[in-house]
Amino acid sequence: MRGFLSTRPKTRTSDVRVLGYTNFMELYHVINRGVDKRTVVQDEEDCVRFIHDLFVMNDKNEILHSGLAGRYVEGSRNLLVHIHAFCLMPNHYHILLSSAIKDGIPQFMKKLNMGYAKYFNEKYERSGALWQGKYKKKLIEKDAHFLYIPYYIHLNALDLSMPEWRDGKVKNISKALNKLREYRWSSHLDYLGEPNFPSITEREFLASTIGTSARYEKEIRNIISRSDIASDSFSIE
Repeated sequence: MRGFLSTRPKTRTSDVRVLGYTNFMELYHVINRGVDKRTVVQDEEDCVRFIHDLFVMNDKNEILHSGLAGRYVEGSRNLLVHIHAFCLMPNHYHILLSSAIKDGIPQFMKKLNMGYAKYFNEKYERSGALWQGKYKKKLIEKDAHFLYIPYYIHLNALDLSMPEWRDGKVKNISKALNKLREYRWSSHLDYLGEPNFPSITEREFLASTIGTSARYEKEIRNIISRSDIASDSFSIE
C-alpha cells in the first residue's frame, strides 16, 4: 500500500552506526496496554486504523482530521521517530523505535495514544481512558536484547494460538510459521520480504543483523524450539 500500507554488534546498541543513522542512537522497546487489560482493537477496522495511525501520527505537523481520508499528503511528513518493528495485539502493542528528532518519542506516543483513543471512544460511544497509563519504554542496551528483540516482538502473535513458544516447546514448527504469516498486524511479513505495511517501518537499520528473509525465518524456527532463547522474551518485556 503506497504511502501507508550478519555482522553482530560488539558494543552497546546505542553506539551502533548503520546506514546513516545517528551515532549514539538509542533504540527503545515501547509497550502499552488497554486499561484493565481491555481489548483495544475489536475488529479489522480498528486494526487498520491503529496501523494507519502509526504512519500518520509519525509527523511533526498537526493532524487536522480524525477520519482516514484526507489525513496525509505524500511527501509532506517530518518524522518524529524511526519505527523499526511493531506488533499490534488485541489488548496491547509493541513498537521498536528510535527518535528522529529531540523528544520525538514522547511527541509521537502522545499523538498515537490520544488519536487512537479518540477514534475508539467515538466509535464505541464510550468515555474515559483507553490505555492503562503512560506507555512503558525500555532502552535496548544489551547485545542479546538487540539481536532478539525484533523476533520477540513479532512472535507475540503466537501468544494467540501457540503460547508454548515462550517456553521454546513448539513441536509443529510449520504450523507456527503459518500462524505468523496469517497474522497481518505486525511487521513480520515485511521482514520476510512480503510487503504488508512496508511504509510503516524502516527495516534497513536491522538488515545487517537479521540478514536475508530465509535467515530471518530460520532464526524464528530456532527461537521457538529452544527454551534457553525463547524464555528470554519475558525479560525484554
